[in-house]
Amino acid sequence: MRTPLSVVIGAGGTGGHIYPGLALAEALRRADPDAVISFIGTERGLETTLIPAAGYRLHTVDMIPFDPALGAKRFLLPAALLRSGAQARSVLRTQRAQVVVGMGGYPSAPAIVGAKMAGLPSVIHESNAVPGRANQFAARLTEHLTVAFDGSRAHLSGGERARTVGMPIAASLAALDRPALREEARRAFGIPEGARVVLFNGGSLGAARLTAAAVDLAARWRGREDVHLLIKTGPAALAETRHKLVDAGAGPVAAQAVPYLDRMDLAYAVADLVVCRAGSATIAELATTGVPAVLVPYPYAPGDHQTHNARVLSDAGAAYLVPDAETTADRLAALIDPLLADPARLAVMGRAADPGHHARAADLLAETVIRLAGQPTTAKEFTS
Repeated sequence: MRTPLSVVIGAGGTGGHIYPGLALAEALRRADPDAVISFIGTERGLETTLIPAAGYRLHTVDMIPFDPALGAKRFLLPAALLRSGAQARSVLRTQRAQVVVGMGGYPSAPAIVGAKMAGLPSVIHESNAVPGRANQFAARLTEHLTVAFDGSRAHLSGGERARTVGMPIAASLAALDRPALREEARRAFGIPEGARVVLFNGGSLGAARLTAAAVDLAARWRGREDVHLLIKTGPAALAETRHKLVDAGAGPVAAQAVPYLDRMDLAYAVADLVVCRAGSATIAELATTGVPAVLVPYPYAPGDHQTHNARVLSDAGAAYLVPDAETTADRLAALIDPLLADPARLAVMGRAADPGHHARAADLLAETVIRLAGQPTTAKEFTS
C-alpha cells in the first residue's frame, strides 16, 4: 500500500504568509487527493483562525518574533528557536512528515529548525522582494530555496541556487475572469447601478491610515452616485468606521465598510481600482488579476520590503506608489478622480502588470515538494 504524502507547512503571523501556504496546500491536494497536510504556527497570529477554517490542522509551538524592537528579549531568540524547533520536530514525528515547507515569517522558522533536527528535506519560499529575517536565517538550514521575485536571490544565503516560482495564490484568483464575474460581484456587494468602485484593502487586519483616508474621501464624495467606496476595515475597526461614515453623511450609495473579504475573487472583479498596502501576496494577486492600484507601502515593514514590492508594479506602470505619510483624502482624490474618469487609462494599467509565474506558483512549488518527498530521509524513526 502506498504511503500517503505527508507535508508540514510552517506559516503564520499575517495573511501574507498564511494565504500562500494555503494555496500550496490546495495545489498539493490537487496533485495528490490523499495527501496529509498540516501546519505549524503559533498562538499569536491569524493562523489560529484562518488555517482551521480552511480545513487543515494547526500545530502550535512557542516562538518569538525576529524583531530588534524586542530589546533585551531578543537575546532569548536562540533558546526560543531550540525549544520551538524541538516542538516542531515532535510534530513532524507525529505526522510522519516527508517534507517540511517554510513560508516565511517567524512562526515558520521552527518548522525548518525541526526538519534540520529530524534530518528531513525542507524547502523555504520567500515571498518578498527583500527577504525577512526568518527566511534569511532559515536559508542557511536548507539547500532548497524558492522565491516569488528574482531580486530576492541577492538577499538570501545561497540565493544563487533559488528557483523563482512566483507567489502561490488561490486557484480562484489564478484563473479569475474579471469581466465574467463582474455582475455577480456587483450584486454580492450591492453596488449601485453605474457606480465605479474603489476598493480600500488594508490587508488581513485592515490599515488605520487607509481606513481614515477612505472615510474622509467618502465624506468629500458623499453627494456623488457615480463612485462607491468598498472599505475593508478588519473586524476591530468595523463599528467605529461605520459610525464615522454615518457621521460624515456618506450613506450606502457612497461607501460601505466590511470587516473581511471572504471572496477576494468577487472583490477584485467588482473593483475598478484598488487602494491597498503592498504585501507580496497582494502584489502577486494584482499582477495576476490585472487590477490597477494605488499602493501605500506599510512604512514599518522590515527592510522597507513593501516599498520594494510596490515598485514591481509601479515601475511597470500598473500602479501608483503613494507614501503612507502622504495618504490623505486630498492626495487620493487628486489621483483617483482622473483615473475613474478615464477607463482606457485604467485598462492600460491593468494590462501593464507582468503576471509572471504567480498563476502557476502554487503548482510549481507543489512540484518541488513532491519531488523532495521522493528523496530518502536520514531520519530512520520516520520511516520505521
